[in-house]
Amino acid sequence: MAELPAGIRLITSFTRDQWYRSFTFVLTFLLYVSFHLSRKPISIVKGELHKHCITPQVIRSEYAIHIQSVKRLPSESPCGWEPFDKNNYKQLLGALDYSFLCAYAVGMYLSGIIGERLPIRYYLTGGMFASGLFTAMFGFGYFYNIHSLWFYIVAQIANGLVQTTGWPSVVTCVGNWFGKGRRGLIMGLWNSHTSVGNILGSLIAGYWVSTCWGLSFVVPGIIISLMGIVCFLFLIEHPKDINCTSTSSSNDPEMHCLLSENENCIKLLHHNNGVSEGLEKGNFAISFIGALRIPGVMEFSLCLLFAKLVSYTFLFWLPLYITNVEHLDAKKAGDLSTLFDVGGIFGGILAGVISDRLKKRATTCGMMLLVAAPTLYAFSAISRMGSEATIVMLLICGALVNGPYALITTAVSADLGTHKSLKGNARALSTVTAIIDGTGSVGAALGPLLAGLLSPSGWNNVFYMLMIADACALLFLLRLIRKELDCSLEQTLFKEH
Repeated sequence: MAELPAGIRLITSFTRDQWYRSFTFVLTFLLYVSFHLSRKPISIVKGELHKHCITPQVIRSEYAIHIQSVKRLPSESPCGWEPFDKNNYKQLLGALDYSFLCAYAVGMYLSGIIGERLPIRYYLTGGMFASGLFTAMFGFGYFYNIHSLWFYIVAQIANGLVQTTGWPSVVTCVGNWFGKGRRGLIMGLWNSHTSVGNILGSLIAGYWVSTCWGLSFVVPGIIISLMGIVCFLFLIEHPKDINCTSTSSSNDPEMHCLLSENENCIKLLHHNNGVSEGLEKGNFAISFIGALRIPGVMEFSLCLLFAKLVSYTFLFWLPLYITNVEHLDAKKAGDLSTLFDVGGIFGGILAGVISDRLKKRATTCGMMLLVAAPTLYAFSAISRMGSEATIVMLLICGALVNGPYALITTAVSADLGTHKSLKGNARALSTVTAIIDGTGSVGAALGPLLAGLLSPSGWNNVFYMLMIADACALLFLLRLIRKELDCSLEQTLFKEH
């Protein structure tokens, strides 16, 4: 009998459960890549919506070839696309960001509750189709020569609402399929979808931004709609749906220090027999107040508010900042800004590895936030010294800013959503995830808005605001950090005796 080829032996070495688990990991990764891919174009196109004003004579002399190859619409001004060609363009662009993010924050609180009560596959598929439609809708403004500010604001609001279907759904799926043992590392790797989506979105939007910026939105809209079809055909919500073994366990000791019994959470959550019985059977959707009473949910939610404020300010304003400081065109600034997301990939993985090894989620976040604040100040000064310095600082800042954000929205959310007081009720994970990310999204809405208001007075003021936000994020974690350290000390003393 001939020996099996090495490749076949490798394939057969994995069990059926492992193959399905790997498939779910990759599928949910790609699904959320498409979500972030469709959010990124607005930050790339900002430099095209408003340009440094140039006279028609300069246009004819320096850009004759460009104008011949790209038809300028009759109402397009040398300063950009009306109504963003005015002097108050930063406030108008900030209003676009605020419209999307405010709608996202409000919708996120509702999304988790709705998601618990609907099949995730259908809910996520519908959200992806709607996201594709409203992403493309913004680009239609270019092709139909629309110059009404309200058209673009309505497109952003609608897109913000439907995009909330994504995060609670994919985190719930991953939380169902993966246990806590190495959740920090697994979800650190998985959460790189955020940065990968941002990078791909920047490159796709940047390809058309200078020639036909409408396609910078239409193409990502088509991509997320196609991924919605893939979601409908292949997503498996829970291992039990195909008789696989779940590695998730509410008795996992990893979060014992942070989520200890002395919080008396069980009494707070199970205030009547009906709720308790429902939780024990795993078929009762937890209430909003019940989810808030889980130890750590409030602290991590408020910490994420400020951490996400910093991250989304970079997401929406970094290309424009690079354009202003480095004097690059929209495409080059967009390409350079992707380095922030490259750093974010390493930051998320690093935060997951450290938190798994230390078994201290709050302490890991706190350490990165502590270092991030002075690094942001250094970035504001060093980024003016040239492209080489900017590249290095973008990588470092991306890692430090996105590390805590990635850890809280993935591993921490999944830990809290499978808290032992829930008695294995997997349906609660969607609500807990939505509360944490919804609160964070309030900060995500405030950050770009404040950046739009502060940037006219100087970019330094924007960086001061970001440093203050990092300090506030750290402040809300101090109680949990102290609790983790006290628990570690108690365990050390117990082992010595």
